[in-house]
Amino acid sequence: MELKVKKELIDSDGIRRALTRISHEIIEKNEGLEDVIIIGIRTRGVPLAKRIASKLEEIEGKQVPRGILDITLYRDDLTTIANQPIVHQTEIPVDITAKKVILVDDVLYTGRTVRSALDALMDLGRPKSIQLAILVDRGHRELPIRADFVGKNLPTSKSEVIGVNLKEVDGEDGVVLKEYTK
Repeated sequence: MELKVKKELIDSDGIRRALTRISHEIIEKNEGLEDVIIIGIRTRGVPLAKRIASKLEEIEGKQVPRGILDITLYRDDLTTIANQPIVHQTEIPVDITAKKVILVDDVLYTGRTVRSALDALMDLGRPKSIQLAILVDRGHRELPIRADFVGKNLPTSKSEVIGVNLKEVDGEDGVVLKEYTK
C-alpha cells in the first residue's frame, strides 16, 4: 500500500492567515503577553511556534520567550517506533513556573502527543496555565484533550492522513490530505 496525496487542503497563504488569527486569539485570551511563553513540540510544532512568536512580537511590539520541547522519552508508543529512538534536546530559555505556556503543534489527532508534552512540561516546572495551539484538528480523539486555538478543523476518516509541510522543514508550506492506495 502506498500513501498518495488526495488533495491540497491549505496553501501557504492559508497557513499564514491561520497563524495570524491564532496569534490574535492568544493575545485576547491572555489579555496581552505578560508571562506568556511559546513552546513548540518537535518537529513541526517548532517552526509554527517561531512563526506565532514572531507574529505576536509584530502585533504587540514585545518579544515573547520561545522554546522547543522534545517528547520522545514521554511517548506511550516508544517501544513501537524504534529500537533506538533519537532523543533531541529540549530548549526552554526561561523557568516555566507561574508562566502561561502556549504549547504549539501541527496536527491534533488522538491527543497522545499532547499528553506526552504535558508530562514533559510538568517535569520542567508548574506553569500557571498550559494552552494548546494547533494548525489542524482532524478529530478522532482517544484522550480528553482539546485545543484552545485551532487554525483549521479538518474532519478525516481514520484511513486518511494529514500531511503538513513547512518551509523550514520541507521546503514549502501546505497541508494535504493523503490516503493509502493499493
